[in-house]
Amino acid sequence: MEDPPRPADVSLVFPPHPVWVRTARETVRTLLTASHRPELTDIAMLLTSEAVTNAVNACSGHGCSAPVTLHAGWAGPRRLRVLVHDEAPGRPDCRAPGPDEEGGRGIQLISRGADAWGVCGHGPGRGKATWFELGRSDPRG
Repeated sequence: MEDPPRPADVSLVFPPHPVWVRTARETVRTLLTASHRPELTDIAMLLTSEAVTNAVNACSGHGCSAPVTLHAGWAGPRRLRVLVHDEAPGRPDCRAPGPDEEGGRGIQLISRGADAWGVCGHGPGRGKATWFELGRSDPRG
């Protein structure tokens, strides 16, 4: 049986402010709902929240007001790719924060929860993009 056609990819461009994390997360949820892939929803929303929060925090920490861009779509028939781009300098670290630290676990969660992930220079403008893929272990995609 063939997979149903996938909806178009989605993109969202927004100011680097924490209020937009929820909207980014819901954008990914909507894509997965429309694509009939509910099994990816929980982990995709968590990892999207972490990637967008990292981008917003990087912008805030460096006084960068350029917008953050979220792009989510299908890298294969059943493989979701989410990319979050910001123009803040530097790259996120995958570190082990202390037990009393409030932050610093985002990239660690992405590295453990995604089938593949990375940080690259792709995207609009300067800066970097954190990306992840889910559904990669599915033999059909």
